[in-house]
Amino acid sequence: QVQLVESGGGLVQAGGSLGLSCAASGRTLSTYAMDWFRQAPGKEREFVAAISRSGGSTYYTNSVKGRFTISRDNAKNTVYLQMNSLKPEDTAVYYCAAARSFVPGPNLKYDYWGQGTQVTVSS
Repeated sequence: QVQLVESGGGLVQAGGSLGLSCAASGRTLSTYAMDWFRQAPGKEREFVAAISRSGGSTYYTNSVKGRFTISRDNAKNTVYLQMNSLKPEDTAVYYCAAARSFVPGPNLKYDYWGQGTQVTVSS
C-alpha cells in the first residue's frame, strides 16, 4: 500500500511560480512511474505530466510544455511539479498518481492517487 500526499498549492498571480510536491509513504516510490493530473471546477480530470521510474523520461501535455517541469527524488520518495509562468487557466486541484509503467501520456490504470492540492492563479 502506498499513500500519496500532495503539498505546495496556493494562490499566485498570473506569471508567477509554484512548486508542488507529492510525498509517498508505505512503499518505495521508485517502483512506480508517476503522473500529475489536474481538475478544474466543472471540468474533467486532465493529464498534465508523467515521469518514468528512474526519472529519465518525461512527458507533458501541450498546454504546459515549456512552463512545467516534472521531476523526482527517489531517495526522498517524492515527485515534484515545478510550475512557472502560471496562467489563470492553470487553476485546478492538482493530483499525483502512481502507475506501474511509464507511458507518454495518461496511463490506462493507476494504482494510487493523492488527495489533491489546490492551485489558484489570479489574473
